[in-house]
Amino acid sequence: MSVAAPKNAFKRRLLAGEVQFGLWMSLASPVTSEALSLVGFDWLAFDAEHAPVEISELQGLLQAAAVGGSACVVRPAWNDKVLIKRVLDIGAQTVLVPFVQDASEAEAAVAATRYPPEGVRGVAGSTRASRYGQAPDYFATANAETCLLVQLETSDALDRLEEIAAVPGVDGVFVGPSDLAASMGYLGNPAAEPVQAALRDAARRITASGRAPGILATNAGDALRYRDWGYRFIAASVDVGLLVQAAQKTLAVLREG
Repeated sequence: MSVAAPKNAFKRRLLAGEVQFGLWMSLASPVTSEALSLVGFDWLAFDAEHAPVEISELQGLLQAAAVGGSACVVRPAWNDKVLIKRVLDIGAQTVLVPFVQDASEAEAAVAATRYPPEGVRGVAGSTRASRYGQAPDYFATANAETCLLVQLETSDALDRLEEIAAVPGVDGVFVGPSDLAASMGYLGNPAAEPVQAALRDAARRITASGRAPGILATNAGDALRYRDWGYRFIAASVDVGLLVQAAQKTLAVLREG
C-alpha cells in the first residue's frame, strides 16, 4: 500500500496572495504544539534558532501539530544546508531561513531546499517527509511543494531587498522587527518610528518585487496594522508571551481581589 506525498497548502495560499495569520512557537513542548494546532491559526512557526529544541525534539513538535489544521513553518538555526536538509527530512515543507543578507545567501538557501539538479539537498529514502518511504511520488513533487521564506534582519539586508527577492525559488520575504531595530540603533525598541517606517516601506518593496511579505508581531493590534501595510503572512503573537501575559493578568486579579 502506498500513500500520496503531502501537499503544501501554505505555499498555495501564499502564492495566491491570501493573508495568513500564524503563531510563533518557542516553548518546545509537544503538548503546547498539539493544543495550539487545534485553535485555528493558519500556520505555526517552530523556532529552532532561539528556542531550546533540536531535530529529534522538533520532529515530535511537528507530529503533535499534525493533529490540527495549521500549516507548519520551521526556522532552522542558520542558513546551513545540513540543518535545512534535516528540517526537511523530518517533514517540514516550509522553511524560514534566518539572517539572509544578500542574493548569494538567498541562492544558497534555495539550493539547500531543492533536490538535484535544482539544488543540493541530500537524498534519503525513508524519512517522515516521504511518509517513511511509502509515498512513491515524493521525489517527483518535493521541490515544487517546498516553500522557502528568507528572513531579512538588518538594515544592510533591507538595502539589498530587491536583489534578494529576485532570486528564483524564494517564495516569501520575512522581516524581523527586533533584529532590524537593533541594527538601526534601537535595540529593544522595534516600535521606534524609524523602525516602523522601514517595516512599512519593506512591505511595499517586497510586494513590488513579486514576493509575499511576512513579519512577526507580538500582539493582535500590531498584526492587523501590518496586514493593512501589505504583509501577507503574519505571526500574530508568541506562545510564551501569551502564557506569561495570561498568568500576569490572573495574578493581578487575585492580588487586587
